Amino acid sequence: MKLVSDADQVSGEIRSPDVYIVTSGGVRIPAHASVLASVSPVLENILDRPRKYRRSEKIIPILGVRCDAVSAFVRFLYSSRCTDEEMEAYGIHLLALSHVFLVPQLKQRCTKGLADRLTNDNVVDVLQLARLCDAPDLYIKCMRLISDQFKTVEKTEGWKFLQDHDPHLELEILQFMEESESRKKLIRRRREERCLYLQLSEAMECLEHICTEGCTSVGPYDMEPTAKKGPCGKFSTCHGLQMLIKHFAACKKRVNGGCSRCKRMWQLLRLHSSICEHTDSCKVPLCRQFKLKAQEEKKGEDSRWKLLVRKVVSANAMSSLSLPKRKREEEPKQTLDHRHGIRSFRLEGSIY
Repeated sequence: MKLVSDADQVSGEIRSPDVYIVTSGGVRIPAHASVLASVSPVLENILDRPRKYRRSEKIIPILGVRCDAVSAFVRFLYSSRCTDEEMEAYGIHLLALSHVFLVPQLKQRCTKGLADRLTNDNVVDVLQLARLCDAPDLYIKCMRLISDQFKTVEKTEGWKFLQDHDPHLELEILQFMEESESRKKLIRRRREERCLYLQLSEAMECLEHICTEGCTSVGPYDMEPTAKKGPCGKFSTCHGLQMLIKHFAACKKRVNGGCSRCKRMWQLLRLHSSICEHTDSCKVPLCRQFKLKAQEEKKGEDSRWKLLVRKVVSANAMSSLSLPKRKREEEPKQTLDHRHGIRSFRLEGSIY
């Protein structure tokens, strides 16, 4: 080790080592007290302690760690550098030393280096060390790897040793896995709900589009639908809604409330009425009637329905904000000046 030359670069003058670090193997590593004290407050405290015997040299024992790992640790104290080869060979030892001697730069380097080198075989050992050394980022990464690859990890020697000697950590891991799975289910459910609200929001736009402008096969009662008209930008949803409207117009079961597709159409019409801000000029069938009925039954209004309406309105607003500004300006909402009562659809030349 070229610690004297390294110290010369720090101090700018040639100085002899005044302290020795002794390893478990009896290796004596020469060092400089000023350098060690400037990097580690723990080493500074050790050096400041009064010595029991007045002898010429100071000794700092670092035991229980491989000699080469201690040498790499001392090199980092001088140079603030750690090679990939040293991290590969001594990363676990260096993390422990950086924690014990409070060297944050090395601890950060070890945390990142060990995280990049995690495998199914070493993850349990690294997790135990991360827990002992207060390395939360490394701890979480280990937990996630164990959770994702548990079937493989539980077959390793590290996991078997953990079960026999650290049941508390085993329980901690199992609880993390359970909470992680619960979070995944919650995220999945919320994603599905957002998708549903966006679909309903799009259906509301298509319903208004069909009732005001008309589409390929369904349009307002005072406008003749034509197949020559090109499909709209949301034709997938619009086409499904047109098919539902056609069924609604011809179904004989809906009078007695026995048709699920007609019930769906009623719900869409009611949802539109709950959202619509232009009831008096709206051309969507039954908009005004649903609005009046809702006002009469306001006290007993279903809280779940109100929540659905708020979610769909919010989804519509978010969808609008996600559009480019030019497109939002090109597609303003239409307001109509003429008033109607109950509106009817025109389906391929016939009026419902």
